[in-house]
Amino acid sequence: MPLTTPAGAPVGRIGFGCFALSGGYGSAEGVDAGRIIRAAHDLGINLLDTSDAYGAGQNEVLVGAAIAGIRDEVFLTTKFGWVLDAAGVPVRRDSSPAHVRKACEYSLRRLATDHIDLYLQHRRDPDTPVEATVGELVRLQDEGKIRGFGFCEVGEQTLVRASALRQVTALQTEYSLWSRDPERELLPLCARLGIQFMAYSPLGRGFLTGAIRTTADLAPDDFRRTHPRFQEENLRANLKHVDRLAALAGERGATVAQLALAWVLGQPWGVLPVVATRTVAHLAENARALEIELDAGALAQIAAAVPAADIHGERHPAEHMKTIEK
Repeated sequence: MPLTTPAGAPVGRIGFGCFALSGGYGSAEGVDAGRIIRAAHDLGINLLDTSDAYGAGQNEVLVGAAIAGIRDEVFLTTKFGWVLDAAGVPVRRDSSPAHVRKACEYSLRRLATDHIDLYLQHRRDPDTPVEATVGELVRLQDEGKIRGFGFCEVGEQTLVRASALRQVTALQTEYSLWSRDPERELLPLCARLGIQFMAYSPLGRGFLTGAIRTTADLAPDDFRRTHPRFQEENLRANLKHVDRLAALAGERGATVAQLALAWVLGQPWGVLPVVATRTVAHLAENARALEIELDAGALAQIAAAVPAADIHGERHPAEHMKTIEK
């Protein structure tokens, strides 16, 4: 079933990831989160994606303030499932029914809303059966506190088990030209079960924009410095892919980011990319990817420029990879 805002408008084909507005990609000091979120709305990017773990809840506060007066015109997605320490660092996963309900109530307050359009489990809790988590999500849905629910980075078995209890709205998992694993099983499964696939990091955490050439291009406190693909040796090895994309983009009068996004949008499974940025200019650039039409030959040519078997480095640090369900 197509996603719609509370007012009934269809969700746009590109979503906005709010994570970067609270840090992560270096300090967010001076970033006007409200202005950027409103600009996204004006551009027709009406899906906003946040989490109670982003900025230890402050990201939700930013989003809630930004959508005051236009709440019914946006599709609001947030996440639950991490327990944070006193410094706001995620330390363990908890998707027990009690935690799900408590997390939802807190998110509703921070977002200054009476309902969440899509409530996602941020990472699978190995100690709680998915049936117990879904049971509480169903109760929240029946109470009108959430309109739909889904998961991030779970495997096929979890999706099938959850779908046996109630329709799962969405799966959010990393997918881009340099993260193609979902093509094997997850994307076909979502299409079969009627689950919207939402691709986070569709620009490879900024690498597929062509703007990052060395680790010196990253701020000292940028979390990407801990990611294997951004380690200097891997980064240098991966640059040839971006250079080939840049050549293909130039032939079409597009930017590298626009071509990489257009490739995701052109896949046959109806993928909804969720893109993060801190500037209105980049928002507008991303939105113009919708104007690029790629036929089967062009899609194959672009995919061949970034061979999945020739990507150097894991997509997350080793400890983080342990939280991703296969």
